[in-house]
Amino acid sequence: MAVVRSVSEITKYIAGLIKNDLALHNVTVRGQISNFKQYSSGHCYFDLKDKDSILKCVIWRSYAERLKFRPENDMQVLATGSVEVYERDGKYQFYVSRMAPDGVGELALAFEQLKERLSKEGLFDAEHKKALPAFPRTIGVVTSPTGAVLRDIYTVSGRRMPSIRLALYPVMVQGAGSAEQIARGIEFFNKKYPVDVLIVGRGGGSMEDLCSFNEEVVVRAIFNSKIPVISAVGHETDFTLADFVADQRAATPSQAAELAVPDVSEVIQRIRAAQERIQLAAMSSIKDRRRSLESLMNSYVFTQPLRMLETGSMRLENLRTRLNKITGQLIKEKKNRLLHDMDKLELINPMGVIRRGYGMVQDAKGNVISHVNNVKINDLVKIKLNGGQLEAQVRAIKEE
Repeated sequence: MAVVRSVSEITKYIAGLIKNDLALHNVTVRGQISNFKQYSSGHCYFDLKDKDSILKCVIWRSYAERLKFRPENDMQVLATGSVEVYERDGKYQFYVSRMAPDGVGELALAFEQLKERLSKEGLFDAEHKKALPAFPRTIGVVTSPTGAVLRDIYTVSGRRMPSIRLALYPVMVQGAGSAEQIARGIEFFNKKYPVDVLIVGRGGGSMEDLCSFNEEVVVRAIFNSKIPVISAVGHETDFTLADFVADQRAATPSQAAELAVPDVSEVIQRIRAAQERIQLAAMSSIKDRRRSLESLMNSYVFTQPLRMLETGSMRLENLRTRLNKITGQLIKEKKNRLLHDMDKLELINPMGVIRRGYGMVQDAKGNVISHVNNVKINDLVKIKLNGGQLEAQVRAIKEE
C-alpha cells in the first residue's frame, strides 16, 4: 500500500535535498535582470533569465546595501548565492549574497550610474562654480597627514608665497569610513574654521583606491561648500566625481597648490611692469599737455590780447547798432498803431459827436435820455453842447 504524505512533508523533503546539495551553495549564476523591485524594507526581488529559463531571486537588505552599483532591468550580471526552497509557497529561489555586472567592473558601473544621476541634478553645472580668490591668506587641506600629498602642497605653497598659512584636517583617503571623514573635513572648514580656499585630495592609485572620492557624501559636501574647493585626486589621467563637482580640478596636489597660491615673484614682476606702464603713460600725458599749453601760449589770445578786445568791441558796437535799429522800428510800429486806435476811439466818442453840432440830454441824475418816453412834463434836464451845458425844464413832449 502506498504511503500518504502531507504537502508540508514533501516540501520539507525537497528543501532538505536542495539544502544538502553542495552544488547549489555558493554558486555563481550568469543572467539578465528582469522585474527588479526594491521595497521600502530594503529587500530586493527580481528574476535572472537567459534564453531558456527564469530563476527567481532575492537579495536581503543587508546584502543589497553592500552593492556598489544599482541593479536595473536588462542588466547582465554575475550573481553569487545559494538555492533554497521557500516552503510556504513551495517554490525554490536563489538567495543572492553578492552580485557584480558581467563584463563591466562593479566600481566602473557604480561610477557611471552615480555620475549620471548627480549630473541630472545639476551638481556639475558650470553656473555653480566659484572663482578662486586672487590673494588667499589661509588654505585648508583635507587629506591624509602622511604621504607625499601634504608635503607637495606645503613645498609648493611655501615657495610661491612664504606668508601663506596652511590648515590641515587629517583624514583617511581610502577604506571603510574614509568618505564620511572627508565630508566632515569639508564641513569643518565651512562651519568652524573658515579659510579662503580648500584643497581636497590624495595621491594616485587604482579605481578602488580612489573610490572614496566617488562617494555621494563627498560629492555633495563639495557642492554645498561655501568655500571654493580645488579637487586634487590622483594623477593626470585619473578622474573622480569630486573632480567634476569641484570649483577647480588639479591633476596633482602640486598643481592644486599652484592654482590656490599666487607666485609672489610673478606678482612683483606684474606690479613693476604696471609701474613702468603707469610712468610711461604719465610721461606721455605730460608731453601731450605741454604741447597743448605751448600751442595755447602761441595763440593770438596770449600774444595779441588787445586784438581780442578790439574784436569784442566791434562785435559789441554792431550789436548796439542792431538793437537801436530794432528798437526804433518797434517804437514806430507801436506809435502808428496807437494813432490808429485813437482815431477809432474818436469816432465813437460822444464829445466828438457834440463838437459836430449835436447835443446830449441827461436827467437830473446825469443819466443819458435816449427816448422821449424817458421824460415827463416839468422834468429838469441837462443839455450838453459844444462849449458848455444848458439846464432846462420840459414844457412839452411831441412824439414822432
